[in-house]
Amino acid sequence: MYLVESRRDAEGHERRSVVLDQVPSQANRVERALLQAHRAGRVALPMFELSVPTEIGAVRLTSLDFPHRFADAYLRDSEINGKRFHDTPTGQALRSASSEDVRPLFEREPYSLVFGAWDSHRAGYKPRFARVYVSEMYGLDPVEGSRMGGRMDPLNLQGSVSARRPDGGWTYALPGEKVKGSRLSELGHGHILAQETLGGVTVKEVHRRGWVSFAGLERLQFGDASPEAGWIARACLAALALAGDRLAFGRPSLELRSGCDLTRVSETVAFERDGGELEPIDVSAASALAAFDELRQRAAKAGLAMDADVVSVSPSPQLAAAIRYSLTQAAPDSEE
Repeated sequence: MYLVESRRDAEGHERRSVVLDQVPSQANRVERALLQAHRAGRVALPMFELSVPTEIGAVRLTSLDFPHRFADAYLRDSEINGKRFHDTPTGQALRSASSEDVRPLFEREPYSLVFGAWDSHRAGYKPRFARVYVSEMYGLDPVEGSRMGGRMDPLNLQGSVSARRPDGGWTYALPGEKVKGSRLSELGHGHILAQETLGGVTVKEVHRRGWVSFAGLERLQFGDASPEAGWIARACLAALALAGDRLAFGRPSLELRSGCDLTRVSETVAFERDGGELEPIDVSAASALAAFDELRQRAAKAGLAMDADVVSVSPSPQLAAAIRYSLTQAAPDSEE
C-alpha cells in the first residue's frame, strides 16, 4: 500500500501526495552519512560499537545503527568487560538522563537528542526525547502503477522436496509421489507464475522538507550547567544535525531505492524567521562539520564536554547466539 494524503502546495492549492521516504527512514540516511564521515576521519563522534564474530566474519553495529539509539535492545543486552551494560557506570549514566538534564546523552549519545529516542522497554518511568531534526520526501500528483512479478526457471524443474537436512541439503521426490514436503520453488527452483503486484507510483515532482527545530532545542535542559553552556550545547546539536543533513542530501543526486534515482533541481537552506520569512544561508557538509567541531570545543570549555571515543561492547551470550543463528542458520524471511 502507498501512503497517499492531501497537501497544500506553495500557492495554497490542495494536491494529492504520496510519501516516498518517511521521517524515520530519512533519519537513518543521515545516521549512515555521519557514520561514513566518522569512519573516513572527517569527524570525531562518540560511539558504541558492538562486534560479534560469526562464521561469515565479524558483524559490527554502532550507535548510528541501533534503531532505538541509547535505549536500544542491542545495548541493553550487551556487556562491558563482562558486566551487563545497564549496570556499568556508562549505562547507568545514560539511564539517568531526563527532560531536566540531558547531559549524559549530550556527552555520550547526542544522536538520541537529534533524532529522538524512547526507553520504551524500561520498567517505571520511561523518558522520551523528541527528535529536533525532521526530514521527509513526498511526491505530488501520484499515479499508482502495477507490475507482474514471477520467476522463470530455465529448466523448469518438476517435483517436490520430501525432506530437508540441517546442513541445508534436501531429498528429492518425483512428481506424483505422495509425500509431505515443500515445493521446489521454496528452494529457488522451478517456475513461479507471474502475479500482479504493486508497481510503484509516477509523480509530477518530488519534494524534500527538512528542518532543525530551535524550539525543540530550547526544551533541552542541562541540569546545573550554566545558561551559556546550555546555549552552546544546543548550537552544537544543531550543527551536528545540519552536518548530517548536508552529508546525506547536499549532493546533486540521491538513490532513494531500486528504480528510484533522483536528481536535484533546486534547493534552499535557510533560517525561517517570524512570519515564515526565509533567510538563505550557504552551507556545505564541510562547513557544517567545521562548525560542529568548533562548537563542541566551546561547549567543553563551558563545562559540557561531548566524548569523541569509541566504547566497545560485547553481546551477552544469548544475544550472540541469536545473532549467529540469524545470520548463518535461519531460513530466509523466517519468523518465529
